[in-house]
Amino acid sequence: MEKHPRKLLVIIAEASLEKRLVADSQRLGAHGYTVHDVRGGSRLSTREALWEADRTIEMKVICEPTVADSIARYVLAEYAPHHSLTLFFADVDVLRPEKF
Repeated sequence: MEKHPRKLLVIIAEASLEKRLVADSQRLGAHGYTVHDVRGGSRLSTREALWEADRTIEMKVICEPTVADSIARYVLAEYAPHHSLTLFFADVDVLRPEKF
């Protein structure tokens, strides 16, 4: 089976950013994305999604490493100063590289 290396970028952010994150990711070269509603917490706070402004999303983008870096760089510069978010990368292998 032929595998093709790609980068997984995961963005955990306030749900109010979803539409902007999707548009930014596509503009910066992502071919697709997946978004889930999530809950969680840390030593600093807990986001339980009990009301609209407390909702959190997890957005996953699988793409070329340069695209993942561009998206992460933009998200950090544009949103991190004023919004709660977490970003991380993982190496993944895909079977249909034309999708990513």
